[in-house]
Amino acid sequence: MVSLNDYFTEENNAMVYIVMGVSGSGKTTVGQLLAKKLGLPFYDADDFHSPANISKMESGTPLTDQDREGWLKKLADHILEWESNGGAVLACSALKEKYRQTLCSQAPNAVHWIFLKGSKELIKERISHRKGHFMDAELLNSQFDILEEPAYGITVSVEGSAETVVEIILQKLKTD
Repeated sequence: MVSLNDYFTEENNAMVYIVMGVSGSGKTTVGQLLAKKLGLPFYDADDFHSPANISKMESGTPLTDQDREGWLKKLADHILEWESNGGAVLACSALKEKYRQTLCSQAPNAVHWIFLKGSKELIKERISHRKGHFMDAELLNSQFDILEEPAYGITVSVEGSAETVVEIILQKLKTD
């Protein structure tokens, strides 16, 4: 078993690990498991949406960049706070580069990106089995349409179990 000391070095302690990807990629499940392994608090960006944004998504209407602006700025402020309090893991779609830039704006050197990548078919299958979440399969196409895959951070396939994905992430964090 690997100890936390293997992950926390002078360079990466007090990091905020953002687990990103389209809805249904496993951000929350993987993020919670990763946070537990790293001994960090976990946050889900969905919990920070305004009631208006949630209503819009529940009605099947994709959010616009304007809808997301205040939400992203609020998250950026929290990222700075979490970094100053010892780090955290955040599950957040962060689909566009400009969203990621906003998220990093308050603490640019404190964020480590983890992109959960999966095919549209796999993600659609996962979403079809979820209950009690405002994202439905109809909004999935809009998420893939705006997704700008990052050329940095860690990219992990979500074809395996959440536990396997987390183990791959931990190994990559150790070698980064």
